[in-house]
This record gives sequence, structure tokens and C-alpha cells, in this order.
Amino acid sequence: MGGPGSNPFDYSRLAAELIRALRGKRSQSALSRRLGYKTNVLYIWEAQKGAPTGAGFLQLAQRVGIDVRHALEQFYRKSPPWLASHDPTSVPGVAALLDDLRGASTLVDTSGKLRVSRFALARWLRGEAEPRLPDFLELIEVTSLRLLDFVAALVDPLHVPSLAARWQELQAARRAAYQRPWSHAVLRALELRQYRELPAHEPGWLGRMLGLDRAEEEACLELLADTGQIELRQKKWRVCQVLTVDARKDPEAARHLKAWWARVGNERLLAQAEGAFSYHLFGVSNADLERIEALQWAYLRELDNIVAQSEPVENVAVLNLQLFSLLVRR
Repeated sequence: MGGPGSNPFDYSRLAAELIRALRGKRSQSALSRRLGYKTNVLYIWEAQKGAPTGAGFLQLAQRVGIDVRHALEQFYRKSPPWLASHDPTSVPGVAALLDDLRGASTLVDTSGKLRVSRFALARWLRGEAEPRLPDFLELIEVTSLRLLDFVAALVDPLHVPSLAARWQELQAARRAAYQRPWSHAVLRALELRQYRELPAHEPGWLGRMLGLDRAEEEACLELLADTGQIELRQKKWRVCQVLTVDARKDPEAARHLKAWWARVGNERLLAQAEGAFSYHLFGVSNADLERIEALQWAYLRELDNIVAQSEPVENVAVLNLQLFSLLVRR
């Protein structure tokens, strides 16, 4: 996907394709009647002559048999607090979803990456107006960089023509991150302003920046090139697309990566590297432990929002968070 501030999708076309994917083998007219419309509204939507709202789209998904609440839990990988008090297919539910994804980013910053004013955005987030489906999809991408995962929670992206190739590329990027975890860090390092200012690629430069040996650097670059994530142009490696590699769709692979980066953090701690290395051991009630867990998830969502909008890239960092009970449950 594109870098910060870009609009890598044709959101109007994507909206039409998503509706077509949800319709499946049903006829347009039959599904339109089932939704309570007297006109063939599915034809209008799929022909890009109109579009449902974000809430209307989720209601359509619910109507064709998709458990939207479960789909959003899959997208988050944990039930977000707002979902406990909102119907996700309602106007307030959509407003809560979008506001949660926006995090602490200002209206000015967020609207600056959209094609709407901050006033329209504010009305969407308050539930006073409804974003049309193309705007709804764009806002999800801008605030989370995870539109592909949002779509995948509802329909198979391979059934959405404009997403099929991107989804396959994302899956390849995930496999690369699982196979050689340092490749993800090398990919991020190629976005560094310092690297872009080099007159040409310097073998060993990335390794020196990240603390890798030459063999690991070269293996990572080869893997990234083989999976189509980078290409050599004008004597330097260029990132072809920025993919948000979220490993949570594969729990076993996610555990492997978490353990890997925890070991890297431990190595840097023992080497007295710069960073925030700390721990806090405490006694707490079960209810308050749940509150602390909710704070951790809120922090991670806010971090994702900051990263999605951060430019230029001047550093590559790892955040390791561990919160667990020390009690051995039998």
C-alpha cells in the first residue's frame, strides 16, 4: 500500500466490489427487495452510481449472514471496549469504530489525509452524519493502514478484484516476516531518510544501522526482493509498497515473532543499549488487572495511529509489551 498521505485505492470501485462480493449468487433485485428497497438499489451501488453508508454496508453484511460483531473482534483480535455498548451496524456503532481507530489524532491531521473537511469528519465521529461507504473505507485505511485486514474479516479478499493481488502480496510479506524476522526491520530501514539521501546503496550500511552482520542483511534484501516488496532502482533499493504486516491472523506465527523480538530486546538490554527497559511487579485485583489490560490495548491502538501518520521515517523501533499473571493456574 502507499506511504503516508497517499490514497492507494480507488475507494468507489472498491465499495462496489465489496457489495458484489457480499451479494454472492443472489440476484441484485432479490437482495434489494430483501433489504426493503422498492428499487434495484444493488444495481445502483454495484454500478458506482451511488453507495450505502458505512452502517448500511455493515447492515448488508449482517443481512447476508455475516456476524459483524465477531468480524470486528477478528479485526481487532480482541473485543474493543466500545463494542460492548454499541450495535456495530448502527450509526453510533460506526461512529464509535471510526473514533476509536482515529485515537488521539486531531481532526485537522486526520482530515488532511482524507478528501473531506474536518467539519464533515467531526460530524461522522459524533454520529451526526454518515460517511458513504467509499469514505468509510478510506478512513479505516488512513487511521489504521489495515483496510485489507478489515475487508478480510468480512469477505475473502481474493473475491474482490482490486484487492486480490494486494492480499496475496500482504500474505507473502507476512510469510517473509515469519521466515526471517529481521527482514521486516530491514524493510523499515529502507524507508529511512538517511538511506534515501545516500547516492547509492552501500552494502553493509543497513546492517550497521540495525546491528546485523553482512550475511543477514543480504539474505533479508534477497527475500524482500523475491517477495516483490523492494526493487533496485537508480542504484538503491526502493520500497515498492508499504504493507502493514499484522501477524495476529496466524496465532502460532505471532507467538514465534513475539518471542523473537523479546529475545532481541533482551540482547539489547544486556548490551546496555539505549531504550526504555523496565518492569513493574505488583499485586492487583482481577477487576483492576482487566482495566490495566484495556489500557494496554488502548495504548497499542494509539501507537498504531501515530505510526500510520508519522513522516518522515527517521528511526526504526521495536515495542515489546508484556503483561501477564505470575500465578500458576491449575
